[in-house]
Order: sequence, then C-alpha cells, then structure tokens
Amino acid sequence: MITCDMTTLINALPLPIMAVGEDERVRAVNAPLVAMLGPDLLGKHHVAALRQPAVLDAIMMARQGGAPTTAQYLGRDGDRDTTYRVVAALAGRDVVVSFEDQTAAEYAGQMRRDFVANVSHELRTPLTALLGFIETLGGAARNDAAARDRFLEIMTNEANRMTRLVDDLLSLSRVEDDERVRPRENVNIGDVLASVIKGLEPQAAAADVTVTLDRPTQQVTLPGDTGQLVQVFTNLVENAIKYGASGGRVVVRLSPAANQPRLRSEGVQIEVIDHGEGISAHHIPRLTERFYRVDSHRSRAVGGTGLGLAIVKHIINRHRGRISIESIVGQGTTVRVLLPIESKA
Repeated sequence: MITCDMTTLINALPLPIMAVGEDERVRAVNAPLVAMLGPDLLGKHHVAALRQPAVLDAIMMARQGGAPTTAQYLGRDGDRDTTYRVVAALAGRDVVVSFEDQTAAEYAGQMRRDFVANVSHELRTPLTALLGFIETLGGAARNDAAARDRFLEIMTNEANRMTRLVDDLLSLSRVEDDERVRPRENVNIGDVLASVIKGLEPQAAAADVTVTLDRPTQQVTLPGDTGQLVQVFTNLVENAIKYGASGGRVVVRLSPAANQPRLRSEGVQIEVIDHGEGISAHHIPRLTERFYRVDSHRSRAVGGTGLGLAIVKHIINRHRGRISIESIVGQGTTVRVLLPIESKA
C-alpha cells in the first residue's frame, strides 16, 4: 500500500502526478492530475486511465529498468491541443508519473517554425525572379534594349519588395522588444493624425481617394511614442486608401476623451473608415497575424508585406490599447483603435 507520506507528498506538488502500483492500477493522484484527466481514477488500470502508448511504454520501461523514462502526452483542453512532458520513475514498488505542461513552449516553437517558413517563402519568390531575369539578361536578352529596360524595372520592383520586407521584419523585432516598456511622452493625437493624412496626400490623390479628418475642437493628449503612433495610423490609413479605393473616400474620426469599458479607464477612440468593397467575416479574426493576407496577389501588387497589421497590433499593445476591425462586404471596413489617456503601469 502507498503510504500516507507519499500521498501527502503527491498532493503537495504543483505538477499533475499519478502513482501506479505493482498491480498496474492507479494508487494515488493529486488535484492537478484530476483536473487534467478527470475524476474516478483511483483503482483503475493505468492503461484505461492513460491510453497513450508512448506513456504506457515509459511506465513499463521505468518498472523494468529502474531508470526514469520520458515520453510525451498529447491532450485537449477545451478548444486547444495540449502537450505534456511525462517522466515515469520507480519509487519503491510504485511508478510515479509526472506531467509537465509544455503547451506554451510547443506553441512558441511552432510559431517560430511558421515564421521562418513564411519569411523564406516571401524572400524566395523575388529572389527567384531576380535570378531568372539576371540569367536572361546575360543570355538571350543581352542585346535586346527594350527587354533589358523592362526586366530591369521588374528587378528594381522585386528588390524594393525585399527591402520593404526586411524593413518590416526589423520594425516588428523592435516593437516586440519594446512592447513591455510603457511610453511616457505626451502626444497630441489629433496632430499625429493630421500629419499622417498630410503625408499620404500624394498616395490618396493617385488613387483618387479623399481622406478627411474629423476631430474634436479641444486638444487630446495621451502618453505615447510619436514615431510608433505615426507608424500605426500611416499603416491603417494607407490600407484604407489601397484596399478601399473603390469607395472614393476615407474618414479618420477622433472621438473626445470618454470612459472606455474595454480599457477600464478613460481613453480616446480613433476610427479609420473606408467605403470600399469590404472584407469577408471569416478573414477578420486573422488580419493581425504575421503574413496573413486576404488576397495575396493583390497585397503583393500594392506593395504589402503581410506584416503591417502585426506591427500595428504590437504597438497598440505597448500603448495598452485595443484594436478591432469590422467590415461589411460591399460597404467598407472600419478599424477602431482605443488608447488610454492616462499612463498605466
């Protein structure tokens, strides 16, 4: 029989733990393991309790060999997959099985792998094009002036695309590093919006889009990083011009300071509203993901890298703000940014 001291020890440990007796039945469990696997485990055969072959093999090897054995346990917690590192070790006549949650580490690892794969793909396409045109210019098109000029223009565009991607990657890295550092500078957000719209006038004129700013008469200041806020609203207004051009107008609306329930404090709301073709509802939850595009071909054609909204999200997080996107197909898209007007730790 397992001793009272062993039961007390298991219950005192934070990791989910199970003890399997010589009869291969569950002899003891602690509260974290019950929360993980459910009740009524005591007395069950450990095969029925665990079921996963890798974990069962680890228990068998620990009992036969005496050395601790590791395995992986894959579970489910609500709507997400979970991953546990399992260690089975012989303790007297029992095998003690501990479960260490590795879900966050696995998720981070998957994000890194996806990120590297996406960057590789984004760089490979223009590099392949450049290499192809270089080879052509060195061969069949060497003496063809018209083809040479056309290819050089395409090569310049592809090189600029790679430059934009590298610049956005560096920007994303910087804002991630600074995300926990609360900005302290006092920023007149109305002036920031006016400056952004002024800077995008040539682009708006080229797209035949009118951009207007609706702002309150009183000044609105808030703690922020001027450069990063310019980056946020340049991206949002630029997107509205590029993808909402069919509507012919973009409205940037700054509301007066008011209590914002989502911020649990006083704050301001800035809306960037276009009247273009809109975005289907199933795309909206993923728009701030790295490299996610509603229309990959169109995004690349207008110079998008797929990182802009990811950068925006991190900057807004640094400012302890919130971003939301609403869109109706055929009517346009509204991006709302909430920013607190008081500094918070």
